[in-house]
Amino acid sequence: MIFQSLSHHAWPSLQTAKKTVLSLLVMSLAACSTPSDVRKDAAFQSYGNAASRPTVRPVRSMSSFSDSLQCMDRLLRDAQVPTTLITSKQIPDFSTRAPVAAKEMVVTALLQMSRLSNAFRYVDYEVDLVRQDTVQNLTNILLNNNQIQLQRPSLYLSGAVSFVDQNVLNNRMDIGTSASRLETGYSNNRSATVIGLELHLGDFRTRTLIPGMDSANEVVIGNGGQGLDLAGRISEYGWQFNVGKDYAQGSGAAIRTLVELAVIELTGKWARVPYWQCLTMEQTHPNFQRQLRDWYDEGNLGVHQSLVKRSLISKGYMPEEAMAEQDDTPAFRTALGRFQSDNGMVVTGVVDFNTYERALRDFVSLDMNGNLMRYGWSTKDANPLDMRNSKQLAASSGKAYGMNEGPRAINLQIENVMMGRSQFEVGEQVFLSATVSRASHLACYLSNATGGVIRLIPNPVSNRSQVSANQAIRLPDWMSPNPGYMIETTAPGTEGILCVATDDDVMQRLPEAMQTEAFTPMPGIQGLKDIAKHYADALPKGQFTSSMVEWKVAPKRSSAPSKRG
Repeated sequence: MIFQSLSHHAWPSLQTAKKTVLSLLVMSLAACSTPSDVRKDAAFQSYGNAASRPTVRPVRSMSSFSDSLQCMDRLLRDAQVPTTLITSKQIPDFSTRAPVAAKEMVVTALLQMSRLSNAFRYVDYEVDLVRQDTVQNLTNILLNNNQIQLQRPSLYLSGAVSFVDQNVLNNRMDIGTSASRLETGYSNNRSATVIGLELHLGDFRTRTLIPGMDSANEVVIGNGGQGLDLAGRISEYGWQFNVGKDYAQGSGAAIRTLVELAVIELTGKWARVPYWQCLTMEQTHPNFQRQLRDWYDEGNLGVHQSLVKRSLISKGYMPEEAMAEQDDTPAFRTALGRFQSDNGMVVTGVVDFNTYERALRDFVSLDMNGNLMRYGWSTKDANPLDMRNSKQLAASSGKAYGMNEGPRAINLQIENVMMGRSQFEVGEQVFLSATVSRASHLACYLSNATGGVIRLIPNPVSNRSQVSANQAIRLPDWMSPNPGYMIETTAPGTEGILCVATDDDVMQRLPEAMQTEAFTPMPGIQGLKDIAKHYADALPKGQFTSSMVEWKVAPKRSSAPSKRG
């Protein structure tokens, strides 16, 4: 053999090799006996600042029920559920196998379903004798001095991670071969763990749990791995290597899924809204995100940008003519950033997978076999597909890729629950809220019974006109201890509010009379129709959206005379 010839003539003898190794060891020990000169590592260490930074951008924590929480927010808004104060106990894990912050997940879920509806306001107060923090200490001091107003919640959540059953299923397989010069081995293992969570809704006033307001759900997480080992000998020398592929589904994401599901169930039952509509969406499919990831990997960056751009155009973030422009432009990055902000993502201005998923998730449906499918789009081409002759079902959202989803809208409504929402008496307070369908600059104007007009927002208390999408702006902010102003009826007649949304801050393009300070009567302006006309004269058609609501003011009823004995 050629190998044997080399081993006899070209390679040093085994004894010579031992001497060489011994000499190297002696030299190494001698080198270690003297201190190292750190200055020689300066060039190497200079890369430390860059190397210590993460290489992957942070992303928004999303679960299978993130869209369901937004759906619940819209349901609660449509049902006109009044704002309810709520709190929660700690959600412990007595098994110590799922050490996650379940209570904070409860808070996040409640806040996400209250962006638009303001259905729940979380009372953040807790006494922890072990971990005293600044907020707790200050709260206790101010409470003792009657300098803080702590409101009593109406509801509270309690519960715990009820169990963590590890390895309820466990499959293992190990095989191997052995020969004189070669050994092989292969292993394959899989396991399943079941996690249970129980939550209950209670009446805080009586500290009693409400019958029927309970949720007990389970989820399965898995672990698995494959491994291949090879070892052999060539003459007196040996070699070996192994490769493996493992996965482990963490308990954090699993418990977040259970928490969000439980919060949807409990609040939906309590508010008596059809919450099940929000649990049957395609986005709740366990493989939804994985399928989107597979479709994402089928395309390239150019296709991703074009697909997202067309989606932004259909959603009103960019004009139709932008489709003919280059993808990576400042206008595209600006629109993309607004879209990311509106959808609760980390704003990057870059088309990554999370942006791709959020932009195209409305155009995914289930076929008759329950498989996820694309509706009206391809992974490798940004042009919409012709679905007229397709037997595929339309997406449950009612949206089709490439079609205009409608213009920007403002949801402006009166929030006085007990007043019938349309008629008030002189001297009563009016509370409203305005919600814009996408991020915009918002200005609202109030007209009294005589036609005088003032600007409510922006104002010195809230001087920023830009608002996020689908987040209710309260007029005034009745949940704030210092709202800055109040809306109070003054005289019999008709009063109203007009809100105008624009893509940019257009205050300087409006007439001088409309640029007066907030809460100051505008000279020469008579009624809200004048405001709308000035906007139409200053801005081209389609660059602003307006919404108006009016109410009747009746004279104050005189109180019944007291009877004298």
